[in-house]
Amino acid sequence: MKTKAAVLWGQHEKWMVEEIDLDPPKAGEVLVKLTASGLCHSDEHLVTGDLPFPYPLVGGHEGAGVVESVGPDVTEVAEGDHVVMTFLPACGRCSYCARGLGNLCDAGAAVMLGPQLDNTYRFHARGEDVGQMCLLGTFSEYTVVPAASVVKIDAGIPLDKAALVGCGVTTGFGSAVRTGGVRAGDAVVVVGVGGIGVNAIQGARIAGARLIVAIDPVEFKRTKALEFGATHTASSMDEAWNTVSELTRGQLADVCVLTTDVAEGAHITPALSLVGKRGRVVVTAIGHPEETSITTSLIELTLYEKQLRGSLFGSSNGQHDVPRLLELYNDGLLKLDELITTEYSLEDVNQGYEDMRNGKNIRGLIRY
Repeated sequence: MKTKAAVLWGQHEKWMVEEIDLDPPKAGEVLVKLTASGLCHSDEHLVTGDLPFPYPLVGGHEGAGVVESVGPDVTEVAEGDHVVMTFLPACGRCSYCARGLGNLCDAGAAVMLGPQLDNTYRFHARGEDVGQMCLLGTFSEYTVVPAASVVKIDAGIPLDKAALVGCGVTTGFGSAVRTGGVRAGDAVVVVGVGGIGVNAIQGARIAGARLIVAIDPVEFKRTKALEFGATHTASSMDEAWNTVSELTRGQLADVCVLTTDVAEGAHITPALSLVGKRGRVVVTAIGHPEETSITTSLIELTLYEKQLRGSLFGSSNGQHDVPRLLELYNDGLLKLDELITTEYSLEDVNQGYEDMRNGKNIRGLIRY
């Protein structure tokens, strides 16, 4: 079939919206008609090269829609089901899935390669095979994805809001609650108030944190942070230290979540300085692939038992956590409507990323 999609043909190029070919689903795959796709910063990393995916590829990895058809051997979902797509497939059978660590499923090894799990392509354009961002490619009106990458949700949930739970909401919430282990009464710092950071703030609020300090150089984002549960804001980590120290009587934060646009080695020392004894620094932001060093005080790490933790998809299990987060939304505890700053058509995808770079959006959304 034909579908309109945004294709990235090379590093530092613009997204090209064009009509391309899409093959039907094979065994274990589903065809989805997209309702909406979030404009996540990770797709900007494709443009800059910070995520080394092969070109060309259809972007987008945060989306929701309706199942149009299923391939052979698919029993989990059927035509007409409403689904959220998660950017990490979970087979349910490997060692990690068996331990409830679906975000670390062995099938995730394929998400940065381009083709589907069987090493063949579903998208084609200009005589070439076209890959899919994280096996998904939600910057397309239709896409074919693994059944292991979709989560069935209740039909009454608005799909444009549910789309955000495919990446940003779950990653941010989980970074605070699952990887960071935020508990009632904790003091939390979130560095970077974008589509991930604002949901780390929500996660900390829902978990019962007594103090949530949001750090961002953009005033608009600091104001938004207060709407989502931050108790205080600062424009830099240095500025935040005095606030955190004073409010905690010198004990500092229990958790610091790093959700900047790009993770830098230079971020680690000030982040660790914001947490106290047994404090956890969670690194969720994507770093430069060539950067392999950080500098910090090892004696402080040892004597104060501080911890540095990486977080992928917020250490979340999509099949469990996506429906649970949507239940929190239905109960009025999790804000999704308010996350969407601006809606765009697919043709305006480049404008959406320009707005993100300029600090105008918490989350931009493509609506089909």
